[in-house]
Amino acid sequence: MFHFNITSEIGQLTKILIHSPDNGLGKVVPSKAQDWLFEDIVHLDTIRREEYDHYIKLLMYFLDPKKIKGRLKEIDAPESNRVFYQPSHNDFHRSEHVIELQWLLAEVLSDKLLCSQIIASVCAIEGCTHSTQELLQTYSPSELASCLLSGTGNDKSVLFAPIPNFIFTRDIGIVIKDHIVLNKPAKIARHREALLAKYIFFYHPIFSGSRENIIELHQNRPAFLIPDNHSESIITLEGGDVMMISEDHLIIGISERTSAAAAAQLAEKVFEKNLVSKVSMVSIPHKRDYMHIDTIFTQVKKNVWVMMGLFSEQMINQHNSVSIEKFLISKSEDQVSVMQFTKRDLTEPKYFSSLEALLRNISIHDFGCDEVQIIFSGNNEYPYSAREQWTDSCNLLALKEGVVLSYDRNEKTNAAFEQAGFSLVRVQDLIQDLEMDRISADDIKDTVILMPSAELSRARGGFHCMSMPLNRSKI
Repeated sequence: MFHFNITSEIGQLTKILIHSPDNGLGKVVPSKAQDWLFEDIVHLDTIRREEYDHYIKLLMYFLDPKKIKGRLKEIDAPESNRVFYQPSHNDFHRSEHVIELQWLLAEVLSDKLLCSQIIASVCAIEGCTHSTQELLQTYSPSELASCLLSGTGNDKSVLFAPIPNFIFTRDIGIVIKDHIVLNKPAKIARHREALLAKYIFFYHPIFSGSRENIIELHQNRPAFLIPDNHSESIITLEGGDVMMISEDHLIIGISERTSAAAAAQLAEKVFEKNLVSKVSMVSIPHKRDYMHIDTIFTQVKKNVWVMMGLFSEQMINQHNSVSIEKFLISKSEDQVSVMQFTKRDLTEPKYFSSLEALLRNISIHDFGCDEVQIIFSGNNEYPYSAREQWTDSCNLLALKEGVVLSYDRNEKTNAAFEQAGFSLVRVQDLIQDLEMDRISADDIKDTVILMPSAELSRARGGFHCMSMPLNRSKI
């Protein structure tokens, strides 16, 4: 039976859910980019071959080396046509550790009844004609899975909008111990993602023993009855705002994408199910700059974090000093508030002076650390702190404690890691070293793996966003 369990952000990663950039990314046009939550259009072939393929290869060497070790030259040969990376091809890797969403969707669609339900649901959401619905019924499961994600039919015609954000698998759901929380996206552009994800988690065989452990949030009142000025009452939740941070501690963000009502409901559910005894709420500015809490901080080691310097103790102390200018700045929208609830006492939350104070508290009290190290975006230098946070300097994925993936373009942040004693290594060099047995994945420690990022970073998400961990070893 397939097992999944997440009790930290940094335990050794053993199973992960991803989605490789599909043809829908190549359909994003400038006039619709922001509606589809993109800041810019990206070049599909570059994002695949020069960037995301390295991500898949690296994950395979760490999580499923038998699928790739000794085959690298064959896999990357020009005549291979990248079939190793293509979920619709017979020679796709089909790893049970680096799991591709499109592959899972195609397998769900092989059930004729489910296939009809999914087609009808998608066509209703997208306002398709009856003839389009009948056309989709003629597609094979593999062809249909590709079409439902990219919006492109077998004849290359565009049948409906793509869902380019599906590469950010963190947001479709989050694993809390042995439970899966399904998202409730805030933006219309992501509604089809939520629908497809729900069918996958409820009906794919690898999740067949987990139905009772799926958590869905519900809208207490019909959303259409709630006035626009009470948007916080609408239940919206995305996985980038949820972190299973330690064995008994969950962090939930309240952000542009996750409402206070959703955060409160999720906290109540995890307490009811005895999944955790402590929930920290981190409310961040509802701005595109930040989006989710994992855009302003992620964990690297038990006692090491990376975060946006704007929310550091130093900045707060500067704002609290006497000065008209600083007083005005302190009253700006760029503030974070943190409170912590325990299951034993929901009526008396504990307040933290800053986000940094919470992170230090977690390292000391959850992990028993004596010293805590905070590495700041852009090395806290102006204007690099904000520039590099925008290109996801704080959105890092830990393959195991102390080994994280970062974009190569965030040079100041990466230099700060180096100053803190971490090694920097280009992913291209590391893959060659792993293939040639010059190093093993088990031997790699305190390392920032630099990932190519010219196109990926323009999609506004780092590798924390582009991953839904399903299983990590306990620390």
